[in-house]
Amino acid sequence: MAFELKQSLKLSQQLVMTPQLQMAIKLLQLNQLELQNAITQELKENPTLEETQETADENIADQQVSENSEAEIKEVKFEDNVQQEIDWNNYLGEYNSHGKAQYESEKKDAPEYDSFIALKESLNEHLLWQFSMTSPESASEKIGSFIIGNINKDGYLYDISVEEIADKTHTSVEKVSSVLSLIQTFDPPGVCARNLSECLLLQLDRLMIKNEKIKQIVKNHIKHLENKNYKLIAKSLKISIEEVISLVQIIKNLEPKPGRLFSDETPQYINPDIYVHKIDDDFVIVLNNEGMPLLKINPYYKKAVSQKKIIEADTKEYLQEKMRSATWLIKSIHQRQKTIYKVMQSILKFQHDFFEKGISFLKPMILKDVATDIDMHESTISRVTTNKYAYTPQGIFELKYFFNSSIKRSHGENIASASVQEKIKKIIENENSKKPYSDDKISEILKDSNINIARRTVAKYREMIGILSSNKRKQF
Repeated sequence: MAFELKQSLKLSQQLVMTPQLQMAIKLLQLNQLELQNAITQELKENPTLEETQETADENIADQQVSENSEAEIKEVKFEDNVQQEIDWNNYLGEYNSHGKAQYESEKKDAPEYDSFIALKESLNEHLLWQFSMTSPESASEKIGSFIIGNINKDGYLYDISVEEIADKTHTSVEKVSSVLSLIQTFDPPGVCARNLSECLLLQLDRLMIKNEKIKQIVKNHIKHLENKNYKLIAKSLKISIEEVISLVQIIKNLEPKPGRLFSDETPQYINPDIYVHKIDDDFVIVLNNEGMPLLKINPYYKKAVSQKKIIEADTKEYLQEKMRSATWLIKSIHQRQKTIYKVMQSILKFQHDFFEKGISFLKPMILKDVATDIDMHESTISRVTTNKYAYTPQGIFELKYFFNSSIKRSHGENIASASVQEKIKKIIENENSKKPYSDDKISEILKDSNINIARRTVAKYREMIGILSSNKRKQF
């Protein structure tokens, strides 16, 4: 068998992810805060990129110039090839503007009130302070610190027994039980309990409630209490339902999670990426550029690159690479803003009734509808609408919220699933609390409104919007 070397020419197509395409895709799927962090990081790493210190008037003037010359600016296309040899004088002059989709957001001089809020004391710190006030001896201090360190954020001592604590601290079970009982008298009431029943009993003792029947409910009938099975509780305790209800009202005022007030979780505020304002009879879309730095290429490095014989070849190559990266970043940001603006325009066109009248008028819509409308791929629309929020006259919504599956009607147009959920919510709000509607009954009511969905679908939507079943909604 003979081997032979040959050369052959083969043509093939392949998708090449250029650096410009990679950056455009990356920036497109970032939300407002993530984009600001990405720009800040690039400003630190790229010496040729800097933040321009323009006034509002200068920025508006630049926007007008950019709008007039927009026809000359080429849109970013994923199939564009990046040339190695670039005429920086023309290239940077073309893309060192701020684009049509750049809007000056309203800047408020109001102080950031979050900056004035003192650090909140944690539950562990609060308990350790109280424990130190008892002047514990060395062994008790070791046990107390160990117990407090194992209390979770809700105030419970879970997944560890008295025997295990004694073994870990090399002390006796009696000593651990004594320290545990002491900590259970601390503020907040019910802290350091090992289960819900013990937590509620500690609070009843703190309130000096001596009623044995209410203590029996807490000890033996927590599950029945959760399911509002008051008849079974009354039968077991041999009392009337009215008396059970009066005792339950006392239990409802107790705190099932004593550590809730000492939660150190900071609230996460939603920063909308885009605003939709209603002005007179028209809706106006405004991009949120507050806190977004205005970028430009450093003129010193731009001039240095244009003077070919002054700097070394390696230095020049490095500066060109950084300037290319900075230019791609600026252009990708502009393209991102324009894409978000176009997507929001399309959503506003399809969901005009929602913005005008509310959630009940939300129409079924899929990504393909918007993609076809603005001539983009569905994957691009998916990236734009993921983890981004819009402020609207009806409230703040994630852009994904406007895309709903459709539910067929007996006659007429289809309805969005979110609108059906809203109708279910309103039906339950208007029901008789003593005789709440079952899922079957809600399904029948919806059929009267020309919405045909099964009982299990009603149950699914009810759980999605956080509404309990009819037996748990019943008020006695």
